[in-house]
Amino acid sequence: MHSETTATAEPAAARGAVAIITNRRGELLLHLRDDLPAIAWPAHWSLLGGGCDPGEAPATAIIRELDEEAGLTAESLTELFETHDERGSGQIVTFFSATWNGDETRLPLSEGVKLQFFAPEHLDILTIPPFIRDGIHRYLAAGPS
Repeated sequence: MHSETTATAEPAAARGAVAIITNRRGELLLHLRDDLPAIAWPAHWSLLGGGCDPGEAPATAIIRELDEEAGLTAESLTELFETHDERGSGQIVTFFSATWNGDETRLPLSEGVKLQFFAPEHLDILTIPPFIRDGIHRYLAAGPS
């Protein structure tokens, strides 16, 4: 008797990428998301970024997302760490850091409500997804790179 077993590969986990963008004053650029029930974390302040296209690396996705969402090209883009958005999109999200010193009010925002720089000490009063807040705190605790 002959038995064949075929290993079925687990589907790859959905992936995403976000960027902690700081300016020369040490402020962080946050994105107020649309208040739409069909999206993860509606009406929350978050980081710019989004999901990876099939087969797309997070580093490629974040460059594309920054351009698509805000026409932004950040400097010194550096991969930091990964985390899991368990309560929102379900994605494994790669965090990046970058710098940008422009006027956020002049960026051509293509989705969401607005972009605004905030000093780290003002983040506690904002509604931010927990995994994003944790990532920002992790970044700030590590100090400047």
